[in-house]
Amino acid sequence: MEFDQLETFLAVVTYGGFHKAAEALHVSQPAVSGRIRALEESLGATLFTRGRANPTLSAAGKALRPHAEQLLRTIAIARQAVHELQPQTAGALRIAASLSVCTYLLPDVLQDYKAANSGVMVHLRSGNSMQVLKMVLDGEADIGVARSLHHPGVETMTLRDDPLILVGHPAHPMAQQRRVHLEEIESWPLIFYDRGSSDWTLSQGLFRRAGLLPNAVLEVETIEAAKRMVERKLGFSFLPQIALTQELRQRKLVSVEIVDAEPLHRNLDVIHPRHRPLAKEAQDLLSLLRTAADTALPLNNPQRHRKGAAK
Repeated sequence: MEFDQLETFLAVVTYGGFHKAAEALHVSQPAVSGRIRALEESLGATLFTRGRANPTLSAAGKALRPHAEQLLRTIAIARQAVHELQPQTAGALRIAASLSVCTYLLPDVLQDYKAANSGVMVHLRSGNSMQVLKMVLDGEADIGVARSLHHPGVETMTLRDDPLILVGHPAHPMAQQRRVHLEEIESWPLIFYDRGSSDWTLSQGLFRRAGLLPNAVLEVETIEAAKRMVERKLGFSFLPQIALTQELRQRKLVSVEIVDAEPLHRNLDVIHPRHRPLAKEAQDLLSLLRTAADTALPLNNPQRHRKGAAK
């Protein structure tokens, strides 16, 4: 039983197939098949039930999975412990983050970071979640911050929930209704952003599942553009909580609670390579990110989306 065999096994489980696992691990599909076959031979058991559809875990595979995950975590911890014994010198920190994280979370975090690590050169690159993951996997970034990032090659730590919240200008007539039903919102002027993104899909799906057609009055490219339109009373928008901290605190915007719909949950995750020890520079940033995630919450109540609340 070898490390790359366990990593490949978890990649097949995560991505639901040998071909997708090969793409994620940057190896050929025959290499993936060979590693799984060698692992099965070493264990004397079949790990996947292969058919026309995607392979599914056998009983042996289900039994192996938690132990494989634990072994990879233990190896990462061992590498980190050895790495921390090596002499450390101030160097560089490469960060990959989603645009919203770069805009709304990292400026304050990096201000504190640079105050304590003035000799460290910080390189910050932005991208969508998949681009952030790729930069970390390819060794182009030491640490990544985005949403819902999971892969056998990285350690993932969830900082906090970052839900999409329906917000409007406090002076907008419709914003006086702070608790409404989804059917009422269908006719409200709504502003959507970044067509095809997960945020766009989540907010549109909320109406689609209820058989409703939202009244989209504007479509823009970025979160910040959508927020500015809301501030000018042009409509309402589902925006990530991370982008609304100051506006909700200062009551430049107000949240509207949808009493009969499921919440639009999203996780804000930090990732780092499983195979490469986390340098002190990255560990310091991770500590500051944890603190910022605990404190960067709006002071007025965010919408709770309580399904089945009083009408």
